[in-house]
Amino acid sequence: MWKVWQRNADVFRKTIGVNFLPSMLEPILYLFAFGFGLGGFIPEINGVSYINFIAPALVAISLMHGSFLECTYGSFVRMYYQKTFDAIVATPISIEEVVAGELLWGATRGVINSSIVLAVIGISGLFTAQPLITAPYFLLIPVIAFFGGLMFSAIAMCFTAIAPNIDFFNYPMFLLITPMLFLSGTFFPISSLPQTAQAIALTTLPLTHIVNLTRSVLTGSTEIIFGLNTQTLIPISIIWITIAATIFFLLSINIMKKRLIR
Repeated sequence: MWKVWQRNADVFRKTIGVNFLPSMLEPILYLFAFGFGLGGFIPEINGVSYINFIAPALVAISLMHGSFLECTYGSFVRMYYQKTFDAIVATPISIEEVVAGELLWGATRGVINSSIVLAVIGISGLFTAQPLITAPYFLLIPVIAFFGGLMFSAIAMCFTAIAPNIDFFNYPMFLLITPMLFLSGTFFPISSLPQTAQAIALTTLPLTHIVNLTRSVLTGSTEIIFGLNTQTLIPISIIWITIAATIFFLLSINIMKKRLIR
């Protein structure tokens, strides 16, 4: 696993310019367009300014995109076009170790992306009347990003294992990632949705729990979701992420193993 992770890290370092700039520019765009632009028309949400409300969500979105894209498009290219998986399996490294190394690298990309966004948010706070990071527990973000990234990487690898071609990823991007981007409490509170939609967001959308943790850690803001306070949902979110990451981690390894053997 370590050798596979190290191989991907070496490639990442050689292409750092291409990988770094999009991760930094995207949150800046969201902060200015939604935080400063739209935020000028919204005084506050749940006791915090709108820019403070969406800033933690941008961290969650960045780790989701980083890990999911790495283990869909990135892993598929390495597996199908570059034949990197075949070359590695020809060594004493097993298929399970190759897939597990890919998942760990996907989780690492989640940590890298979220850390870049967190730094951008911290710097942007210098230009506002109040800091965008108000809670003292922001050092927990890399931990949340790693386990959240591992969960999204495992989910992504399940799609990679069944993808007939690279165009197939339009389905999970459109049917899973895009709905989560808007319905997981990112740009508006989940409490503004109907009760049924709130229940769906809590039970089926992984990003909801990541946003809940990042927002609680960075701002300490709360809201009532489906009759529960977001602070009381923190243990539920941790358990949900742990169970989902474990299930999809094992599932992705088994499905990918069947594909590579075939």
